[in-house]
Amino acid sequence: MSALKAVLAGNPNSGKTTLFNLIAGTHYKVANYPGVTVEKKEAKVHYEGNEIILTDLPGTYSLTAYSLEEVVARDFITTTNPDIIVDVVDASNLERNLYLAVQLMELDKPLVLALNMIDMAEKRNIRVNAELLSEKLGVPVVKTIARDGVGKKDLLEGILKFKAEGRKFRISYGSDLDPALEEMEEIITENAFLTESYPARWTALKYLENDAEVMKKGEAFTDVHSRLSAIVERVEKHLKRTLDTYPETIIADYRYGYLKSVLKDVVKKENETERLYLSDKADRLLTNRVLGPVIMIAVLYGLYEFTFWASETPVGWLESFFGWLGGVADAALPEGLLKSLVISGIIDGVGGVLGFAPLILFMFFIIAILEDTGYMTRIAYMLDRVFRAFGLQGSSVVPYIVAGGIAGGCAIPGVMAARTIKGTKERLLTILTAPFMACGAKLPVYALLIAAFWPGSKGGLMLGITLASWLLALIMAKLLGMTIVKGDNSVFIMELPPYRIPTLKGLLFHAWEKTWMYVRKAGTFILAVSVILWALMTFPGMGEERAAYYEDLIAQVESTVTDEDAQAEAIAEIENLAAAEELRGSYAGMIGTSMEPVSKLAGFDWRTNIAVIAGIAAKEVVVSTLGTAYSLGEVDVEEFAPLSERLANDPDWSKATALALIVFTMMYAPCFVTMVVIVKETGSRKWGAFTLFGYTIIAFIAAAITYNIASLM
Repeated sequence: MSALKAVLAGNPNSGKTTLFNLIAGTHYKVANYPGVTVEKKEAKVHYEGNEIILTDLPGTYSLTAYSLEEVVARDFITTTNPDIIVDVVDASNLERNLYLAVQLMELDKPLVLALNMIDMAEKRNIRVNAELLSEKLGVPVVKTIARDGVGKKDLLEGILKFKAEGRKFRISYGSDLDPALEEMEEIITENAFLTESYPARWTALKYLENDAEVMKKGEAFTDVHSRLSAIVERVEKHLKRTLDTYPETIIADYRYGYLKSVLKDVVKKENETERLYLSDKADRLLTNRVLGPVIMIAVLYGLYEFTFWASETPVGWLESFFGWLGGVADAALPEGLLKSLVISGIIDGVGGVLGFAPLILFMFFIIAILEDTGYMTRIAYMLDRVFRAFGLQGSSVVPYIVAGGIAGGCAIPGVMAARTIKGTKERLLTILTAPFMACGAKLPVYALLIAAFWPGSKGGLMLGITLASWLLALIMAKLLGMTIVKGDNSVFIMELPPYRIPTLKGLLFHAWEKTWMYVRKAGTFILAVSVILWALMTFPGMGEERAAYYEDLIAQVESTVTDEDAQAEAIAEIENLAAAEELRGSYAGMIGTSMEPVSKLAGFDWRTNIAVIAGIAAKEVVVSTLGTAYSLGEVDVEEFAPLSERLANDPDWSKATALALIVFTMMYAPCFVTMVVIVKETGSRKWGAFTLFGYTIIAFIAAAITYNIASLM
């Protein structure tokens, strides 16, 4: 017996994915739909000897596609030809949710309605007669409460029992549209126009709705497309002249009219005029023009604080583990290249990726709370007007905050958090600009330079850098949206769903799923890059003759200096000098030295050049690399007082140099793991390359301008 193919469709916030997780449990796989970055969840479910292949489609309000998710959902239904569609509807808001069901029935596909969140409807004194609704629509209706596990068995039985072919479903669209629909349907049928994908009447409706995706496919058939377009143009002119409206408006009105007739006697609302729901009461406060933004800032700050507070201990455990692992390798392996490769190239590289895993776990846990409670939508609602002025959406604020919008975040989970943004263009702009935030890895660089040149202004300058990062990200989003990021701004439909209490199981499920995807995706690339960077900073070194010279110096100190403390200090100084010379003699050092004629325009010498190159691996490496280059050995990112003193007293450094490096650090290429995540999230290597080369060039120009202006001042 072949497996039954079923898909879950439904509006956002209808509980569709919760229902999918209930049915599938943990036995599902996550991939991307072909050619796009939208995720696809698929599970094989076994029930009473039958196998059901269940796919969770992206949430969509309509089959007239505006967003990428809606295009993907519709194309999957029409091209894969599933055996049955399960439309998950919110029982407390049936009229709006059933608008999608009407369009699914117009596809002449077998349909089952999952009447979800029936408990929420009853709490609102809304009573739904499921049997009568099933009779009027002619499709099975199953009551479910996904978050509590209610209705799973009934829904699976409904899927297995309802295997009939889809019936012909027709709605009258009035005397203005029905004749045109019949004429178009006849042309489509006679010419087999797109009939391998869509029913003829459905295609005609899409033409009347000016559906860009369907019409683009139809352009390949020039003659038929022209005839259909002529009919549409004739209808549009008639409606504009007689009713001052458009075909898509008429279609929507008739669909809602049909639903009103269906829901008569099906839905009964008790004491509706006297009842102000809890969500409405909460919104009076939480979306208030004055108090709303204040509460939002407090919530976002709490998100940031909790994420980094909660992840601090497990991050410390992982750091300790990889430190211990490095110690084991240090004791077990003889001195030489293999030891350096294993410790510096492999353990430190992989540890750098996995060290972020707890941070990402807690970040997605908090985002899941904001989404499942319904507060995330309120954030987008309050900030949408401001962010839209820069080509973004209100939803972009969370990725910005997580990436370091309050100073100290991380660009990796910030980029991943952009998945919550529905618009394709806005999501891409957010992904590309989130790395400008003052992430935790950049803070040591800022702190080092402030301590060296503005020791009394740490708090004020840190705040200024944070605010400048926000402004920079928004301006860059605007510029990118006007130039290289092509596409129209999406239609941003904001629905304020009722507040709900999320389940702990659902939150943990969501957080673990996203964290595992990060570890799997980012971890597979970082090892190779770590080895490459290690090689660049190791080979060819300073040569045997110079190495022997430093060994002789150490031997002389050991034989002539009797005081143990003085001897250890002298040996450490020699080893630091050797490390600095070896770094300069490496390929990275050669690159840094060769760049000096140009980099001097921004005040950067070869040592700074090496540091910023190393910063592409991880921004915190900038401090330790400068420590090595200035013969101070490995410098802890939190204990850099000797290095700040060295920079402050170095004649090659000035406040202008420091300011230029701050500007450069704010703008140049994000760390490599972030670039890997950007490539994965955008589905294109070109955006990873743009953040590496494009941002670095822009950053250098800005740093050079800053340095020269500051030098004159």
